[in-house]
Amino acid sequence: MSEQGFMHRRVQVEVTWLLALSDSGMPEFKPFSTAARVFLRGLIDSFSAEDALAIKEIEKTTNHDVKAVEYWLKAQCQSADLADALKSELAASLEFIHFACTSEDINNTSHALQLKSARALVLLPGLQAVAFKLREMAHAYADQPMLSRTHGQTASPTTVGKEMANVLVRLESAMSRIAQVPLLAKMNGAVGNFNAHVSARADYDWEAFARRVIETTDTPADASVAMGLGLTFQPYSIQIEPHDYMAELFDAVARANTILIDLSRDIWGYVSLGYFKQRLKVGEIGSSTMPHKVNPIDFENAEGNLGLSNALLRHLSEKLPISRWQRDLTDSTVLRNMGVALGYAVLAHQSLLQGLNKLELNAEALHADLDNAWEVLAEPIQTVMRRFGVSGAYEQLKEVTRGQRVTREDLHGLIQQLAIPDTEKQRLLTLTPATYTGMAAALARRV
Repeated sequence: MSEQGFMHRRVQVEVTWLLALSDSGMPEFKPFSTAARVFLRGLIDSFSAEDALAIKEIEKTTNHDVKAVEYWLKAQCQSADLADALKSELAASLEFIHFACTSEDINNTSHALQLKSARALVLLPGLQAVAFKLREMAHAYADQPMLSRTHGQTASPTTVGKEMANVLVRLESAMSRIAQVPLLAKMNGAVGNFNAHVSARADYDWEAFARRVIETTDTPADASVAMGLGLTFQPYSIQIEPHDYMAELFDAVARANTILIDLSRDIWGYVSLGYFKQRLKVGEIGSSTMPHKVNPIDFENAEGNLGLSNALLRHLSEKLPISRWQRDLTDSTVLRNMGVALGYAVLAHQSLLQGLNKLELNAEALHADLDNAWEVLAEPIQTVMRRFGVSGAYEQLKEVTRGQRVTREDLHGLIQQLAIPDTEKQRLLTLTPATYTGMAAALARRV
């Protein structure tokens, strides 16, 4: 997603367009030889930091970044290192580099290619690593009972695994939305009407040609076969691709980030309650003045970076689809920050995964919390009472338990007096906060 990455993709788009033109049947442009195709593809495959710097050096003169790429390509095609026959062949095609294109034809396809790689190679694998860890925890802790805290107050128990499963299901849904966003690109000229293309060759189907270049998915080893960019063709645009797909993608990433902010805060809280300990690292310091501290900094770092990512992603998704008339330039500098927005998310995903990998379950703390919360059994008791038609069941339990410290003996005394079958009394008497978890374990194992 860097400036070098942007330059690399621009070279890829320009070369792909040039090779396609050579195969278009235009009498003025004979198809490239295998040697020429191998050379041109090599400019993509071997593109380096030095090449990017060379383009930036040209840009100091042109003050136009896309034109600098065009001039660099022309210079490569006339390099003194080339064989005379190859140089002669390429010289005949120099004016077809950037033929009929506006700068945005190159830029919008390059941005889409950047996002395609970022999504496939970095973003989704990072999220998948977090999801894998959550699934592992959901299964490992499926049966570990845990006190719930709705509104921060004691509530019906769950299991640690089920709480991890809840997040996993949300995250997988968000990841699916990220993966499914089509990455669009247009190659239709200055204002989206193929004006220059038609002026050069009115009898040619330029729209179908552009679609082939953009949507062909294979980049084969066989140099005689046409290349493509593997994107989705955008048939209607002004000078710029409308960027609606970008907004959709960034909103999807922000949704995943929001889910992980929720997770980071919850784990932070569970560490504070002592439900989890953090694995110690030799030489590590938690506080400059309090030697005992082991701070949950990985989750704090994740939360902070996810927030920064979302702030930028939301600006991108709100700003990019808006352009005055057929185009203004406000999108250009904003687009260069796509990598920053995604980069904060990647940092957060790494911090979160690191934090999750350091957690150690503290079963004693979980058990102690449950054993001090017998009031949560008011729910099953009153539900059984209602099943057997006991009048005012909810109100009776509310009177005994609301806002009060309730013991095992208090509840057992109440159960013994209930007008319900003895078998049901015995079942309620065997119930404890740790066993009152419903389907939590099964749901966690199933995820």
